[in-house]
Amino acid sequence: MELTVRALQESDWETLQEWWKWWRWPEMNRDLLPLNGLGGLMICKGDTLIAAGFLYLTNSKGALLDWIISNPEYKEKDRKTNLMLLIDSLEEVAKINGYNIIFSFTRNKSLIDIHKILGYKIDPIPSYEISKKLK
Repeated sequence: MELTVRALQESDWETLQEWWKWWRWPEMNRDLLPLNGLGGLMICKGDTLIAAGFLYLTNSKGALLDWIISNPEYKEKDRKTNLMLLIDSLEEVAKINGYNIIFSFTRNKSLIDIHKILGYKIDPIPSYEISKKLK
């Protein structure tokens, strides 16, 4: 079956919430995501949703790739290849929009390894995500 890459759709939101819950991530607030939770891509094989990721486009020449999430029930051997396709596709969107650098954050070893394969520089000193809700 052929893989497709498509823009996130409103109908994906419930599925993404289920995936985040399964992976023990906090419930995501759409306000935190680009384009109110639609600013990203989905990898599909036929009717099966495989993985999604988000791309924050900034007012600089740097874009942020984040919140890569995958279908926990998808166990096929091409899982890693599909995640690589997702990241490559998000990079392509950034390039088309004039960005010349892309940043990504993860603590997931598999995703770190995929980023290495794709030519990302991995800082050897871990950093922390720091946030504050503004009132």
